[in-house]
Amino acid sequence: MIDLPYSLVIEATEDPNFFGFYSPDLEGFTGIGHSVEDCLYKARWGMKEHIALLKKKRLPVPTPHPNPRVVIQNERRLKKAV
Repeated sequence: MIDLPYSLVIEATEDPNFFGFYSPDLEGFTGIGHSVEDCLYKARWGMKEHIALLKKKRLPVPTPHPNPRVVIQNERRLKKAV
């Protein structure tokens, strides 16, 4: 079981040694890892630190997601302007 309080999106990048991740439920929370497992590990601890920082700065903390999802996908690319 993956124990995360918020949903997580992990994106494969062009560089096979790096993955990016972010939470659509937790604004401003992002990171990078060297594998999917690394991203999950960093996200688990990073979310706790991010929430602690929000509380310290007296900013709103989103309610934990009742059924968080983990999505693994290819990196989204922006269309180039012509």
